[in-house]
Amino acid sequence: MFEMRLSGSGGQGLILGGIILAEAALLDGKLAIQSQSYGPEARGGSSKSEVLISENVIHFPKVTKPNLVLAMTQEALVKYSGDLATDKILIIDTTFVKDVPEKFTNVHHFPITEIAQKELGKALFANIVALGAIVALTKVVSVEAITKAVLARVPAGTEEVNKRALEAGMSLITK
Repeated sequence: MFEMRLSGSGGQGLILGGIILAEAALLDGKLAIQSQSYGPEARGGSSKSEVLISENVIHFPKVTKPNLVLAMTQEALVKYSGDLATDKILIIDTTFVKDVPEKFTNVHHFPITEIAQKELGKALFANIVALGAIVALTKVVSVEAITKAVLARVPAGTEEVNKRALEAGMSLITK
């Protein structure tokens, strides 16, 4: 089983990101559970989306031992990485995360929001850039499945830019 927590602040699209990852897993013929939690604020409060992907039956619907934590803000890193083992994958958005505890040994530093802004014209594509990086790094779902899941969920007319966002995230791993 692969357990992931996507965390940041409300409005960054991480709940949608978790839903897309779960749907990609289903497209690959795997089992998946996605859950979410966020503060009462519409935008700006902490939020997280948890995704469990497995070939076998999932008996508990919450992340208990994350294999990966994505932290898109400093507050999210502090709040949601406490149960991440030191050698498991931590992906941080260096646009907003500046202070990473030394205990983590498998940290991937990417300017996710900055890439979305500069290469795609809007920071709101950061969640899709992050998904590209996660998939390229972990291979938890296939490129075909994540592409199909993204294109099925994004607003009509934004398919091409979202495809480019996914590719931009994947290219972070192949560099």
